[in-house]
Amino acid sequence: MKILHQIAEYLYLKKKDTKKPVTQWMKYMHGINRLSILLFLAAMFYILVKLILSKS
Repeated sequence: MKILHQIAEYLYLKKKDTKKPVTQWMKYMHGINRLSILLFLAAMFYILVKLILSKS
């Protein structure tokens, strides 16, 4: 469940824990993780649409 909590924080679905230390490198890492999650979701959406349209 901790993984789902972290993903929710990356996608701004849940408020971040203010007690955790934040460094510049952590900001870069979270930004890259956020980008990779969004690209993955976009690719899955594209594949799903392509499958639905090809069956028509």
